[in-house]
Amino acid sequence: MARGTLQGRRIAILATDGVERNELEVPRGALIGAGAKPELLSIHPGEIQARQFDMVPAGTLAVDRQISDADPGDYDAMLLPGGTVNPDTLRGNTHAVNFVKAFCASGKPVAAICHGPWTLVEADVVRGKRMTSWPSIRTDLRNAGAQVVDEEVCVDGQFTTSRSPADLPAFCVAIIEQFAAAEQQVGG
Repeated sequence: MARGTLQGRRIAILATDGVERNELEVPRGALIGAGAKPELLSIHPGEIQARQFDMVPAGTLAVDRQISDADPGDYDAMLLPGGTVNPDTLRGNTHAVNFVKAFCASGKPVAAICHGPWTLVEADVVRGKRMTSWPSIRTDLRNAGAQVVDEEVCVDGQFTTSRSPADLPAFCVAIIEQFAAAEQQVGG
């Protein structure tokens, strides 16, 4: 995908403490490389605590804006990285769930990796969608009405999902393609 493909596109990255660092950093780097302007939105200001393999502290990441102060209409696409604690915390936060519901209702592209789809389940937006995820949350996806597949990357309409950090190379290519294919709705 050519550099500048996502020129000026604003991408909301929803994450909080416990985010799997490489599931946020690797896609964010790919998006920046394609010309996008990602913003890290969280449930609290300041910094969030990142993890590696869920258990190992992996530094902090600066928050750009609180989710409660963000408008889903200001973004062209949304990324939901995983880590076990991160999406479990997000799905318990009313502002995060409402943001995800409103964003998904817009029809704009959404990408989620590993445990990231948990927040989509809580927002009740997976019914009838074909998705993949980390194995331990596939039952949750099925119970919420999704058709679950075991694939490196799964694209169904506005949703792009992947299973794990091992899928990051394919996931990054897919989200850039999906985000670029979507009609640009927000200017930079």
